[in-house]
Amino acid sequence: MYQDEKEDTTIYKVVVNHEEQYSIWPADRESPLGWRDTDKNGLKQECLEYIKQVWTDMRPLSLRKKMEEAAGQA
Repeated sequence: MYQDEKEDTTIYKVVVNHEEQYSIWPADRESPLGWRDTDKNGLKQECLEYIKQVWTDMRPLSLRKKMEEAAGQA
């Protein structure tokens, strides 16, 4: 059986970085440096669906702020 054919029963957590970008990480591992946990844990598909709902603006936070500043000066 190939790895792709095996059902993924890993429990993941949704993590977010300082730029408000989201990712998933195995729940039993420490979050990577620069990322913090959200309140969402679950199977991979559940976590990806959650990210799809909450991450509606893909631009990094720093870019959004710069664009807001530029719009305010116009």
